[in-house]
Amino acid sequence: MAGPGGGPSRRSHTKSRKGCKTCKKRHIRCDETFPQCRNCTKHQVRCDYNDSPTSAAPDSPKGAQQPNLLWTPEIEATVDIWKATGEFPFPELGVYPQPQWTLYSKTDLRLIHHLSSITTEMFRGRTSKLTIWAGNMPQFLSLASSYPFVMHSILAFSASHLAWISQSSETRNVAIAHGGIALKGLHEAIGNFSRANSDAVLASSLLLSWQAMDWRGWASLMTGIKTITSAMQPWRHESAFSEYITEQASTAPQTFFNTGTSFISADARREHLATLQLVHSNIERLQPYLVNYEQESKWLDQLKGYIERLRVSNPPQTPEDQFQQLYALRKWLFWVPISLLSARSGDVNVLLVLSFFYAVAVAIEPVFSDIGASFCADNAIIPLEEIVRCIDALQAGHGYAHNMQTVAFLMDFPRETASNYRTRREWNRQHNVDLHLEQNPYGLETLNLDLENQIAEYGYGQSLSPAFAASPLHVQTPVHVQTPGGIMSEARSPYLEVPRSAVDYVRPASAYSSPLNSPAATSLGYGHDDSVFGFGGGGGGVGLGYNTGGFVATTPTVWT
Repeated sequence: MAGPGGGPSRRSHTKSRKGCKTCKKRHIRCDETFPQCRNCTKHQVRCDYNDSPTSAAPDSPKGAQQPNLLWTPEIEATVDIWKATGEFPFPELGVYPQPQWTLYSKTDLRLIHHLSSITTEMFRGRTSKLTIWAGNMPQFLSLASSYPFVMHSILAFSASHLAWISQSSETRNVAIAHGGIALKGLHEAIGNFSRANSDAVLASSLLLSWQAMDWRGWASLMTGIKTITSAMQPWRHESAFSEYITEQASTAPQTFFNTGTSFISADARREHLATLQLVHSNIERLQPYLVNYEQESKWLDQLKGYIERLRVSNPPQTPEDQFQQLYALRKWLFWVPISLLSARSGDVNVLLVLSFFYAVAVAIEPVFSDIGASFCADNAIIPLEEIVRCIDALQAGHGYAHNMQTVAFLMDFPRETASNYRTRREWNRQHNVDLHLEQNPYGLETLNLDLENQIAEYGYGQSLSPAFAASPLHVQTPVHVQTPGGIMSEARSPYLEVPRSAVDYVRPASAYSSPLNSPAATSLGYGHDDSVFGFGGGGGGVGLGYNTGGFVATTPTVWT
């Protein structure tokens, strides 16, 4: 049928009845992509599809693409009361001032609930210092009451963990959406940097750097953190992060943007391989003592396999290569302690395994000389030293027990690793004193330009990561790893390797624990996806006095 002008008729189209409010207001067609439509992503605005876990109608084909936030009836009831009353369900965290909770969507409150519940359990068990991030969460939430970009950084961090548990790409999209908004807000805050907002700028920078999935994004954030902490030195004692700022003052300024290829001499490579061999031997020494600890054994197997891959892989030539090879380990440092501490009511063998994860990150730092310290070792050293203090306290009270003698023997490697790292850091501190006077500071104007370029290059939704996964460890020939079951070929995967499982070993009440499998299953290749202690009995060993509760079981899967 001809149109009014004699030409072809106008094509009919179906109007989007369930489009987001922003698209309707702009009178453009919404593709109804959940949880962030493409138009909102393009124009760098928050899509209202994020505002409800049930925003996609049940009869819509988009309903199958909802993020998996591990809702349970109990959690949903808690969130409903929280949203209606504005009363924070975790008063023990001492969040002050508190955000206006009633203004937040149910989805956002669920994300805050997830991290807050984990943090509360860590505080109750006096184990928050055994993790990298839990001890800082109350300060982060307090700052988020006045700075929305800090809250978006927290929401992105929570969604990243839930995506890692549930293997949900939709949940990963939620993390990316919040991260993009946080990055834009951080960019604006740096443009108006002051004594008043400095803690918020630092908090957001830390949170975003912990979840950055590409080297350039991470390098920009870390360079910014160096600049921010330098600027905050005059008022560091007023900061909620005064210890961190003081620690950063002892290191030389870095930009992390060296893109050149580093020459690794034959002697240096031999030293690196000797370090990896030492780590590997100590892991093997620990393994026989964990025969009755299924989850801990399997995580230690993962750590051992990771070191084996490093030994046969080509040495990293650039900072970006180093980032790719360290990424899996960095992801584990943030989430494996949460998994293991939630799996048991307290056991010294959990401390041993955690100490090895942290010690490995510290020990292999010289192999990754450009970013190893800032990316992994500096995060791991503080909880590692806390575990050493904890073990020392146990030995003082139970020194003659056979179990504690074994623990003392096995702790030699983590203890020496921590001591050696502190010695190197002290030498570097003295060596770098003059560098602070000689080098020009990396100014806030340059930092803000870096973030602006990062937003422009990667776009709103991809600002934290231009791809979900970086390249796996590179080898010249296919690698085969000898296992108790025979020769096992390595497959390659863009996801973080965790073995598959038909049975979830973790207690059914844990939403942040890992489903792990039989050691006979074929493993996947590594890649990206991501005080005073109360000691009680548990698991046949010396306990930590930690009690779990209130969390949802997960479906066995591979985490991203």
